Amino acid sequence: MAISMMTGVMTRARALLAVALSAAMLVVAVPAMAQEVPPEQLALARKYIDLTDRAAVYEITLVEIGIGTMRQIVQQNPEIMDETDAAVGKVLEEYKERKGELLDQFARVYAVRFTVEELQEIVAFYETPTGKKLAQANTEVNSDLQAVLQVFTNNTRSEFFAKVRAELRAQGFEV
Repeated sequence: MAISMMTGVMTRARALLAVALSAAMLVVAVPAMAQEVPPEQLALARKYIDLTDRAAVYEITLVEIGIGTMRQIVQQNPEIMDETDAAVGKVLEEYKERKGELLDQFARVYAVRFTVEELQEIVAFYETPTGKKLAQANTEVNSDLQAVLQVFTNNTRSEFFAKVRAELRAQGFEV
């Protein structure tokens, strides 16, 4: 009974999660793009983005897209590897000047969610030595946090499974 109830709950939870994620995506995307934002607010949000863009998100994303494109083409046409490499390099150059477009979109997301006063405080903090240090360290810290979370997840997954299995054995089930 518990398993069938859990399966029903899980199915409903998945459906609810799918609906919630779809709604959240609409809620996040529509206002961020459609809402009018005063130029001062947008400029402050862009300043925050510029102060904290240490991970070079745009460049890394383009390189990953270029590598994926190269793999896909070369896998089907290995004889044109050098030509594909040159074409990818040429197209990457075309995109080099478009970084501002993405960062402006990032800024709009922040500008919609924070007031001018809040953005002024955020920018002021990131202009301090501590704020600069935080911005500089964020990429490495996030990477370290991901590693810690991965170890935790791996350890907990095994432990959790063992505990559920022990609980079932205590109830007389062999799993």
